[in-house]
Amino acid sequence: MSFRVPRLSNRYGRRAALGKLSACFGVLPLLAAMPARAAELRLLMLGDSITAAYGLARGQGLPARLEAALRAKGQQVRVIDAGVSGDTSAGGRARLDWAMADQPDAVIVALGGNDGLRGIEPGATRANLAAILDALKARGLPVMLAGMLAPPNLGAEYGREFAATFTRLSEEHPEIVFYPFLLDGVAGDPQLNQPDRIHPNEAGVAELVRRMLPAVESLLGRVPAG
Repeated sequence: MSFRVPRLSNRYGRRAALGKLSACFGVLPLLAAMPARAAELRLLMLGDSITAAYGLARGQGLPARLEAALRAKGQQVRVIDAGVSGDTSAGGRARLDWAMADQPDAVIVALGGNDGLRGIEPGATRANLAAILDALKARGLPVMLAGMLAPPNLGAEYGREFAATFTRLSEEHPEIVFYPFLLDGVAGDPQLNQPDRIHPNEAGVAELVRRMLPAVESLLGRVPAG
């Protein structure tokens, strides 16, 4: 920005112009001190096929629909899809550093579904997820942990132990936002799932977004200002 003092015919006119110019420059420090408009937040979803939009167009997957819902509410957020179909908690743990290259401001950890489908020992799932949470905490990133349930064919005892994995992690990490079941309101409903009865269809994704949106907003509220 440049300023030009007009050439006036008398000293009184010049004084008036210089006075206005001085006043303008006096305002500049105040403008500089005003907070800048908030930058776009980057929200990473570290997950498996549920976040990787399995069986859907990319724009209809959970990350894209969640981003659209947040923006519709005035939140300047870009949701980064770090979902890999078939990935387990061990796979997510192994690629965490790679995922951090996107420099997220907050992270949703949505892993464990494939651990349950494969009958992986819950203690191993817990160890992997705990390592992920510890690493994110060390980076100072707000985290939401989305829980998962095991399929009923693996037995009631396994199901209880598997579900308790996520509950215990939330108790051990009180700093996180805990969303107990990623597929809440959608799992088991044929109207909301694809023919495989595992992956949400478009209507199912919309229901997931509707239910988890308050928890995600709570997560974003923990991102430090500036």
